[in-house]
Amino acid sequence: MNKNTPECPCPPSSEVSTQTSCRSFQVYQAADLLNIKIFVKEEEDESPPEISTDGQHETHTLTSMDTEGENASKSITSRNARKGDESASCSKCGKCYSRRSSLLRHIQTVHLGEKPYSCSECGKCFDQNSNLIKHQRVHTGEKPFSCSICGKRFGEKSNVVLHERTHTGEKPYSCFECGKCFAQKASLDSHQRTHTGEKPFSCLECGKHFTNKRTLISHRRIHSGEKPYECSICGKCFTDKSDMVKHKRIHTGDYPYMCSECGKGFIARSVFIIHEKMHSGEKPYSCSECGKGFTKKQHLMDHMRLHTGEKPFSCPDCGKFFRQKSGLAKHRRKMHRIEVPII
Repeated sequence: MNKNTPECPCPPSSEVSTQTSCRSFQVYQAADLLNIKIFVKEEEDESPPEISTDGQHETHTLTSMDTEGENASKSITSRNARKGDESASCSKCGKCYSRRSSLLRHIQTVHLGEKPYSCSECGKCFDQNSNLIKHQRVHTGEKPFSCSICGKRFGEKSNVVLHERTHTGEKPYSCFECGKCFAQKASLDSHQRTHTGEKPFSCLECGKHFTNKRTLISHRRIHSGEKPYECSICGKCFTDKSDMVKHKRIHTGDYPYMCSECGKGFIARSVFIIHEKMHSGEKPYSCSECGKGFTKKQHLMDHMRLHTGEKPFSCPDCGKFFRQKSGLAKHRRKMHRIEVPII
């Protein structure tokens, strides 16, 4: 231990044994914790301190320096229930660790935001080596975990557990508002925001808000023009993987959603639900101008342009404007002999 390390100025207390030592960690900066690491190593190499029989505490003070150079103190308490059995707790969040080195790593990664483990392929950084190892499987293609039912392989064990629920039908997470059940907690959290109206994820480009991060990431591709998902049959690209999967069903003829009334098949559940409303007569979307009802929100929006006069779709060949995308496609086929499929 460095002889220059200052003694802790803690005054004696009636609750603390006079035999209990009160020492100080060395000063550290958020960007450089080398001195603390050395201190922790020395602490672990030392023999255990003498412990009073009444199970008292040995307190250490961890002094830190923030970016403005102001000193802040954090205390780490080691509880000694019996000789050789101690735990260290973080004064910031109260989490306990059996070793001071583990507590140090916790402070570095959680409270200081350090990510010391970086990927040699892409440079992405992680707070734990185990997370780096999982990430590197993205580059290597390694998938060491397989589904016991269908054999599908995954890079992480947690993904196998979630996948197997698609076979078993297990949905352990239920919404306390409506009772709907989910296979993943993240899906439940996202669903519950539909009840609360909370949309914590916002687009920096247009300010639009979303209930989950995945939808935001997909939305951002509209601004960037990125379409990373390509159809292996026709080469058409999509911003979202689910849209590509639904599109491929057109080629394969797979229509998983069948109407029990007329037998018509659909590639997407959302379109199937709208179709069913045609049989039931339900029209939940009504025009505020004339009161006309519609089964689909998009149809209402198209109709509203009759009242507003808005024509947002322009022909790239002659510049003529149209209220609906279908009208533009019909115009290009008839007037310019250009086939424009609407999918």
